[in-house]
Amino acid sequence: MRALIRYQADLLLRSYGWLPPFLAYALLMVVGVSIGDPLLGSQAVGAVVLLPVTAWLVRVVVTAEPAASRACLAAAATGPRVQLAALLTALSAGLLLAAGGTVALLVASGPVGNPGSPPAAVGEALAAGFLASVVCVLLGVAVGALCNRPVLLRAQYGIPLALAAATLVLVAPASPANAAVRVLVDASRSGRVGYPWAALAVAVPLLAAAAAAACGLAGRRTE
Repeated sequence: MRALIRYQADLLLRSYGWLPPFLAYALLMVVGVSIGDPLLGSQAVGAVVLLPVTAWLVRVVVTAEPAASRACLAAAATGPRVQLAALLTALSAGLLLAAGGTVALLVASGPVGNPGSPPAAVGEALAAGFLASVVCVLLGVAVGALCNRPVLLRAQYGIPLALAAATLVLVAPASPANAAVRVLVDASRSGRVGYPWAALAVAVPLLAAAAAAACGLAGRRTE
């Protein structure tokens, strides 16, 4: 599995497929966050942006190879393992983006919470923000896994479906991503930092289920 992940990561880096999602993330952060904004509020924006961007990274990874080349790799290493390696590669890229975004927001942001809210510890705010970002990355990978091959073989439908699914995951009140972002927004208003552990506990099995479905189909469908 390590060799497959290294292969997928090398393919992603050499193809520069990571560049459009990265630039989209940077542009959305520039639009959504201003220098001096409260740290917790900025982290909420960063977590929201990460979900569709990570879904895009999944699409980049699973479509990086031509169908014939991917079929040869699947024949040598089995389709489910190739699919799992692609999802883990996208997950790793999303987590790196989350970590980098957390550091960048620390540098660019002002006070931890909104003006007038009780002061909160910067370390606690960073931990809460990073956990919320991880929740959104996990769900972004789940969305990407279900909106691309082998689950969805018609590539032209993948982008609009992934965008619609990412939006739904963000706005649905019962969604872990929505809950994680609300934790940050509430903390920014009140000054009492909370950690989205419950959202993380739900996001992990959701990603596992989506990955299992995608990997299972990869073992049965021919592309």
